[in-house]
Amino acid sequence: MNIDHEPADLSALFERQRAARAQGPTTGAAERIADLDTLERLVRANADAIAAAISTDFGGRSTHETRLLEIFPALEGLRHAKRHLRGWMRPQRRGTNLWFLPGRSRVVFQPLGVVGIVVPWNYPLYLAVGPLTSALAAGNRALVKMSEAAPRTGELFARLIDRHFSPERIAVVNGGPEVAKAFTALPFDHLLFTGSTNVGAEVMRAAAAHLTPVTLELGGKSPAIVGRGFPVEEAASRILYGKCLNAGQTCIAPDYALVPEERVDAFVAAARETVTRLYPQFASTPDYTAIVNDRQHQRLTALLDDAKARGATIVELTSGGEAAARKMAPKIVLGATDAMRVLREEIFGPILPVVPYRTLDDAIAYVNARPRPLALYAFDHDAGAIEQVIARTVSGGVAVNETILHVAQDDLPFGGVGPSGMGRYHGRDGFEAFSVTKAVFYQSRFNGLKLFRPPYGARFEALARHLFR
Repeated sequence: MNIDHEPADLSALFERQRAARAQGPTTGAAERIADLDTLERLVRANADAIAAAISTDFGGRSTHETRLLEIFPALEGLRHAKRHLRGWMRPQRRGTNLWFLPGRSRVVFQPLGVVGIVVPWNYPLYLAVGPLTSALAAGNRALVKMSEAAPRTGELFARLIDRHFSPERIAVVNGGPEVAKAFTALPFDHLLFTGSTNVGAEVMRAAAAHLTPVTLELGGKSPAIVGRGFPVEEAASRILYGKCLNAGQTCIAPDYALVPEERVDAFVAAARETVTRLYPQFASTPDYTAIVNDRQHQRLTALLDDAKARGATIVELTSGGEAAARKMAPKIVLGATDAMRVLREEIFGPILPVVPYRTLDDAIAYVNARPRPLALYAFDHDAGAIEQVIARTVSGGVAVNETILHVAQDDLPFGGVGPSGMGRYHGRDGFEAFSVTKAVFYQSRFNGLKLFRPPYGARFEALARHLFR
């Protein structure tokens, strides 16, 4: 089987799915659940091979993290969709305006058709299976573009999908930037892209040529606000855990921490203790993930060099130094300013700027002065302070007194806002994102509409006095 595709291959695959859609545009609940069952069996039966492929692509990715962060949520999302699908598909009764009774109003859900899914390298299984779950639940056919930065995972996933699904239902393509460019230029009925904000803008421009609706899951700088009503040691522990997962290569990883100015030293000490506890033999631990490739490692090193050259202090959180093979040790940056790239660009690695603040108003103002983030983390046992943060900031999602875990709640929508993305999916929100939400009005056999038809006269005027009162 030829895994890498040429741009010319994509149109043929797309037309094949579109022709199949035209022959059978809708699918019932049983067929959709069967597809979800097949995808679940695929993931479950090949979990070890998938984890090994991802680890090879990263040059060392914790198998336990792959199981926890990719395989488990992928399976949970599939199980959730299967449990609730029949309820999601059920037409919804809506209210009918008084003047049009006894007519009835309903909303029905239909498949959009052929959807495109662009998968990033950082979670190549979960961010393929999650959108596929939504697309299949809604009754669609899908083309999936895997990341060229995770080639072994892309090759394995293509082989597995080809073995379990017909290409009229799901097809997986691999290839470099030219293939990605051709992929996003196809006239999909919906396109979901997960990746950087800059590339997301290019994807949206390509989709606009066909007026293709898009769901963009981007990134940005997700803040963690440590309130004075929460133990700073525990906040540091939870923030550093979220930051170190996948070595910070997570779109919703805490990007920087806002800490009360008098607690910065305690936060740094607790962060160092956390990293030492999580990775006691850092140089040799299999539990810590490598930076995915040399280009990303060089980018992160350049962020640190820029911050240091402009006067920031780089605090090492391990005593054993750097490990081999691109395993960058977690670090804190103190004294960072807006002139530094580390506070202007998404970090996407194990580097955490700590920004001191005086009052909660100052912390909120700091967040609001920047582009709206994909996630926000608020730590405080003061319910009033938490409500202030939630009410006065805008972000794609929030986790209170924790990091990351809001994305694992299948009944919560996931997505960004502004530069961190648009659209929502997961659970019912994903089903609806990939469905036509069709409004249907049923006229009653007996109705009074003829009273409002021409020729207009005294009768119409008498009724209009009630209409416009």
